[in-house]
Amino acid sequence: MEPKFEIRDPVHGFVLLNEWERDLIKHSVFQRLRRIRQLAWTDMVYPGGMHTRFEHTLGVMHVASLMFQNIRTRCGDFLHKILGYDDTGLGRDHQLLRLACLCHDLGHSPFSHAGEELMPYDTLEKRPYKHEEYSAAAVRLILRELIEDHPCNENFGIKANEVADFIIGGPTLKRRLLWKSLLTGQIDADRADYLLRDSHHIGVAYGRYDLARLLNTLTVVMDEKLGSAVIAVERGGFHAAEALIMARYMMFTQVYFHKTRRAYDHHITEALKFLLEAESGKGGQLIKDGHFPPPVSIQNLEYYLNWDDWRVMGCLASGEAGEHGELIEKREHQRMVFETSETPDENQQKEAKEVLAALEALSPRID
Repeated sequence: MEPKFEIRDPVHGFVLLNEWERDLIKHSVFQRLRRIRQLAWTDMVYPGGMHTRFEHTLGVMHVASLMFQNIRTRCGDFLHKILGYDDTGLGRDHQLLRLACLCHDLGHSPFSHAGEELMPYDTLEKRPYKHEEYSAAAVRLILRELIEDHPCNENFGIKANEVADFIIGGPTLKRRLLWKSLLTGQIDADRADYLLRDSHHIGVAYGRYDLARLLNTLTVVMDEKLGSAVIAVERGGFHAAEALIMARYMMFTQVYFHKTRRAYDHHITEALKFLLEAESGKGGQLIKDGHFPPPVSIQNLEYYLNWDDWRVMGCLASGEAGEHGELIEKREHQRMVFETSETPDENQQKEAKEVLAALEALSPRID
């Protein structure tokens, strides 16, 4: 499907969209991503870190599309002769990949990962829900008609369940597991975009690597152990792949795990919990134990998606977010009192637990 629209992006230049993708972006569920910061309160340390999930999501779709197109061009014989693809099938999977990339972050909580600690426990999976499961629920429960009944879908027949399964894994994936690794893998479009984008906005060089070289050396091979095709990197791209991995390591150690940034993750999580508990006290039946409702019904999902950074910041500004809200407003975050090495040994881990226990004994407010 030929793109008809373009959006100027500070990292990749122009991101091209077709009519279907434009209509998806115009939907209120997607527009909410304009009100979710990519890096939560990182601007408290790096003032430029004010970009949003909206632009990151567009970047992920763009990079994943470039990866797909390069593989299709370079590995056409393998895809056709070994995997049994024809041009129609490849075109359909390309469009499915682009839709899944656009939808994969729809379920982020306010301030991105900082709010994930308040996602409820999934009793079936025996673990907390993840933001991807809220994304998949949004696709199935809210965006189904837009996806399945759009005029551009006549030649593809893509189902909402396929898009949702692409995001979280599921029975409709089958051989498309190959393409899922372009969205969720060791060298995927998600990481490829956020490293460059976060570095660009906050003004550091840690996340930079050679994306062009990586794109031009992607290939498809059969993994004998798995018995299936996997996306790999040719020998000429080893250094570019290693650079991406090292860039991610450096960004985590220097930016994402910065002690002050992590302190604000803690404060916003506690402020959010305070706000949710206050909602419950006012008669909110969907809130339990200061956690968001699970993504199991459209009622739950619509309530959850009504929370974004703007709403929380309004509560902070009006003094409704409790003690932790005050600390954020005044920039009086809790300070670091103990630090391990980047790879703590058993003694350091033991000492960390002892320090935590001592702090908890001093003040029940520290957690």
